[in-house]
Amino acid sequence: MSTGEQVLDSPAGWVAEHINRYVATDGTEGHEWRPGVFTLLLTTRGRRSGQLRRTALIYGRDGEAYVVVASQGGDPRHPAWYLNLQADPTTQVQVGAERFTARARTATAEEKARLWPVMTDIWPAYDDYQAKTERDIPVVLLERV
Repeated sequence: MSTGEQVLDSPAGWVAEHINRYVATDGTEGHEWRPGVFTLLLTTRGRRSGQLRRTALIYGRDGEAYVVVASQGGDPRHPAWYLNLQADPTTQVQVGAERFTARARTATAEEKARLWPVMTDIWPAYDDYQAKTERDIPVVLLERV
């Protein structure tokens, strides 16, 4: 991903505002979104448009890997960022002031069984989101390249 390319932020108003504060303050504002709930910025390449797309996601950790959940609030469709990662798993991640390249992969069934409770401890609504949809909500690991 070229650093000179324009990055399009999430079109959701509150998410775009969150991203703008996060970027402008190098994560001083926005990294801790709510007490004990931390977010990262994920930049993917659009699978159809080829444009860089950025969103903010709640994250957990599994060793050195960052863990995110492709919940989209229990929507029946996977979020665009997840589909983009399936097409091109190379991504840019910002955690606080730190920026790095990562490779994304969907957790195996065994990994998901272990990581789902970790993520629902951080954000209990993930259980509600899974109950709302027939789709198996993926857990994604972001491993630094």
